[in-house]
Amino acid sequence: MKKLIICISLLLLAASAYASEQQVTPIATDKSVPYQVGQWLPSDQKILNQWVKDLIRDTDADSRPLLPVIQEFKNLIESDPELIMLFTQMFEQVPNTPLFQNDPTGKPQVRNYQHMLQLINRIMTKAPEFDQTGLVGFPINAILNWPMGTQAGTTAFLNEKVNRQLKKILNQWALFLASRDSRYVLSDNPENGWFGRDAMKAMPAFAVDFKSDPSQPYYGYVSWDDFFTREFRDNRRPVDNPSDNAVIANACESAPYQLVKGVKGNDAFWIKAQPYSLYHMLAGDPLVGQFEGGTVYQAFLSALSYHRWHSPVSGKIVKTKRIDGSYYAEALSAGFDPAGPNESQGYITHVASRALIFIEADNPDIGLMAIMFVGMAEVSSNEITVYEGQHINKGDQLGMFHFGGSTHCLIFRPQVKLQFDFHGQTPGLNSENIPVRSRIATVVKD
Repeated sequence: MKKLIICISLLLLAASAYASEQQVTPIATDKSVPYQVGQWLPSDQKILNQWVKDLIRDTDADSRPLLPVIQEFKNLIESDPELIMLFTQMFEQVPNTPLFQNDPTGKPQVRNYQHMLQLINRIMTKAPEFDQTGLVGFPINAILNWPMGTQAGTTAFLNEKVNRQLKKILNQWALFLASRDSRYVLSDNPENGWFGRDAMKAMPAFAVDFKSDPSQPYYGYVSWDDFFTREFRDNRRPVDNPSDNAVIANACESAPYQLVKGVKGNDAFWIKAQPYSLYHMLAGDPLVGQFEGGTVYQAFLSALSYHRWHSPVSGKIVKTKRIDGSYYAEALSAGFDPAGPNESQGYITHVASRALIFIEADNPDIGLMAIMFVGMAEVSSNEITVYEGQHINKGDQLGMFHFGGSTHCLIFRPQVKLQFDFHGQTPGLNSENIPVRSRIATVVKD
C-alpha cells in the first residue's frame, strides 16, 4: 500500500492529457454548479471565506495549548524532513492574490502549518451549527480549502503517516460529537439551531420523516452523532417491489452523479477525466477481475439528509472490508477551482477512506455485486453493520456514515444488463436526492 501511495503521488505530479475509452454519461457543466456538492460547505465562496476569517479571529485571540493529538501531528510534521517540506510548501504554493482567502493585510488567512494546527485545535470541541446560507459541515476541509489543491498539498495528504495521524484526530473529534456536550447545536435558536426557525424551513418534514420526539429537549437525541445518524420512521422509505429481485433499490438517500460502463481493471484515475480504475477502487481485492468491463453507478449524499446505507438487493454478504485511505486528497487536475471537491468525486473512490461490501444477489442475473461507501474529509468512520455469511433482504441496513457522508458506488459485473432510473434527472452535480430504497435500476433480460 505504501508503494502504491508513493507511485500515485509521483504520477499526480506528472499527469498528462489522456483520452478515456470508457463510455461515460457526461457530468453537467452548468455554471450554477455549487462550489461544494451536497451542501457540506457554502456555495458562496465569500461566505466560506468569512467563516474562516471568524475562526481565525477567535483562534488568534485564544492562547489555549494544542491538544495532545494535535501536538502529535505537529511533532510528526517537524520530525520528518519530507513532511516539513511539504507542509511548508503547500502554503507557499497558494497564489498570493485576494481571491485565495487573503486577510486585509494581503496575507493568506491560513498562513502556515502552525496556524493550520491552531485552527484545527480550536474546532475539536465544536459541532457544526446550522446556517441557512453558509453551513460549514466540513470545518477542517474549509481550513485546508486552498493548500490541499497545491502540488505539495496533494502529495502530503496522500502520505500514509499523515493520514494515520488525521484518523486519530478525527476519531478524537468523533468522541466529542458522540458526547452529550455536542448537543448545544441541537437547539431552537432561530438562526443556527438545528431545530430552529431557519433549519425547520430547510427540513420542514423532519418530525414526520425521522424518529424523534419534539416534546423532549434536543428532540430526544443524546448527541450530535445520534442526531446525524437518525433513522427514518417506519414506512417513510418503503422498499420498491420488495419481492421482485429484478428491481434494484437505491442504497442511500442520494443524488445521481455518474454512470460509467465498460470500466477498466486499471486506468489513470488521477487525471482530469478521472476514469474508474477497479483495481485501485477495490484495493487489489482478488474479486476485482469479475468486475472488469462492468458498470459503476456513483451518487452523492447531502448534509441535510439521511446517512445510513441499505442493501440494493436481496442476497448473501460474501465479504466486507474497511480500507484506510486519505481524508483531504483532492485531484490535482482540479487545480484551484473552487469546485475542486465536487470535481474530485471520481478520484476519491480510489484513494479515500472507504467501506466495501460484496453481495451475492439472490437473482442469478445479478450474481456478485459490490457496494462502496466512500468517506470524504471529516467523515472519519464508515461503520459496517452486517457480517460475512449473513443473508439480507433488499432494503435492509448495511451500515452508516458517522458525521458526514460523501459518495457511494454500485459496481456490477459486465454480464449484468441494467436499465437505470434516475427519476427524470441527468446524473451530475445539479441532481437531487432519490429516496433511499426506491427503484434505481432494473435487470434487463436478453
